[in-house]
Amino acid sequence: MTRPRSVAYVAGTFDTKRAEHEFLRDRIAAQGIAVLTVDLSTSGKGDGANISAETVAVHHPGGRAAVFTNDRGSAIIAMSEAFAQFVQTRSDLGGLISAGGSGGTSLATPAMRALPIGVPKLMVSTLASGNVAPYVGPADICMMYPVTDVQGLNRISEQVLANAAHALAGMMEFALPARATARPAIGLTMFGVTTPCVQMVTRQLEGQYDCLVFHATGTGGQSFEKLIESGAFVGVLDITTTEIADLLMGGILSAGEDRLGAVIRTRTPYVGSAGALDMVNFAAKSTVPAHYAGRNLYVHGPHVTLMRTTAEENARMGTWIAERLNRMEGPVRFLLPRKGVSLIDAPGKPFHDPQADEALFAALEATFKPAANRRLVSLDLEINDPKFAEAVVAAFREIV
Repeated sequence: MTRPRSVAYVAGTFDTKRAEHEFLRDRIAAQGIAVLTVDLSTSGKGDGANISAETVAVHHPGGRAAVFTNDRGSAIIAMSEAFAQFVQTRSDLGGLISAGGSGGTSLATPAMRALPIGVPKLMVSTLASGNVAPYVGPADICMMYPVTDVQGLNRISEQVLANAAHALAGMMEFALPARATARPAIGLTMFGVTTPCVQMVTRQLEGQYDCLVFHATGTGGQSFEKLIESGAFVGVLDITTTEIADLLMGGILSAGEDRLGAVIRTRTPYVGSAGALDMVNFAAKSTVPAHYAGRNLYVHGPHVTLMRTTAEENARMGTWIAERLNRMEGPVRFLLPRKGVSLIDAPGKPFHDPQADEALFAALEATFKPAANRRLVSLDLEINDPKFAEAVVAAFREIV
């Protein structure tokens, strides 16, 4: 079941970790997988790899001189950029694996993120037991903790590295065949408090479309944007824009400043809504910043605390969103659920605040610039009302 045209690339710093990467190479090759090694050393002292650090470095926009600077910090950044460009030129790359500490992880993971989703990517990293978000980002990178440092071969490191090598070989050998489906793909965003709406929308569209739902947890929004940028979708239903609240108010689930940016750049048909803009996300209640003392907080669990957004904050979000909608040149419909934007923003629920919601809608309407292809749709419904889901589907069918 091996795929002879798929080559495993073993990349790392061959000046300091040649033995470890050659061990990975040998274990992968023993499974019948073709292997190429790549040197990512910035010292100029790497040796033994099939592809030299010089060969990688010339892929940097500034050439090799931008990489070999004799300053470790800038050299690692530049080499990581060069390697990310390099891997995109390799038509035979069927999987990528690396091992290292903070420097090695910073060198390899940008290239892993640059590869298409589905291409096997495995990073053995001493950072894998901590916060890996800066390294994994929106990509499907498998991180493995080596237990001991990635420094020399011993009874522990050999076992961990062998497991990593065999995992990559298995992912490559037993790759899932492409789905035989003629259904085009669409992207949807969802949060727990907008789940009923998204599920109703999905049920109405899944017979015609392959529905990919993204959890609006920051990384989910980044993955959503990444796939829009890659042209994966014929249209998107961005029902849950809650990550914008975290971006503007300092919550922990921000997807970054580029939220909505991919739609602007690609002109992808866009149906959006104000899902869960009533809340900012924090971890345990004790982590809520002191300047938010006295706010309406809802403890969703031991590690999740939601903060109700105010009228002022909602107006700020409305303006922010409308300004980005105005830059979208593809077909756009943005639906306003005037009776509530989440399950807990409804009569009798802890975040029900019609005045705060109205500030959001008013700012959107004041800033939004209608066009032949771009419209706001105001509905006297809650976001999880079946009639709202029907309106979302109708808007989508209208523009796609």
